[in-house]
Amino acid sequence: MSEIQGIFRIIQSISSPKAEPFKNWLAQVGRERLEEMIDPEKALNRSREYWQKHGRSEKWIQQRMMGQETRNKLTDYWKESGVQEGKEYAALTNIIHSEWADISVRDHKKIKGLKSQNLRDHMSEAELIFTALAELSTRQIAESGEVIGFEENKLPAKRGGKIAKDAKLALEEKTGKKVVSNEN
Repeated sequence: MSEIQGIFRIIQSISSPKAEPFKNWLAQVGRERLEEMIDPEKALNRSREYWQKHGRSEKWIQQRMMGQETRNKLTDYWKESGVQEGKEYAALTNIIHSEWADISVRDHKKIKGLKSQNLRDHMSEAELIFTALAELSTRQIAESGEVIGFEENKLPAKRGGKIAKDAKLALEEKTGKKVVSNEN
């Protein structure tokens, strides 16, 4: 059981009027998650509302959702090709990211001042686009070579990241502005 689950269990066990607002909130969140399991579109709409409340434009939200779909297709490929979720996914993701962005995921999060937050939720539109291009390219390269396993997927990850890096460098040259930034 996670630390957060333990806290929620303690709140549920408290028989005090002061705990009721927390219990009601937990019940509401539980109900919402069950509704989302029945109708996944509700989860997508909740995400859109969350990003809108944080001042994200419709264009950014659309790019974020498209990027997530691209990511899902890549991880689906990895899963089918024998790459293990967790550390192996993270390692391949870091290869892709380090190649296109010239910095690791960890260092990118540091630049943005993030700790446990999702980096993609704090990327600029350009960062999202280059991440998606790198992941799309990685998947297509791996698929075309019918690559299997973690070690074998490292080369497509590097090559996919390189495609996005080349595009990023071309854009930076034309605009005079760096793509990777501390902007959230």
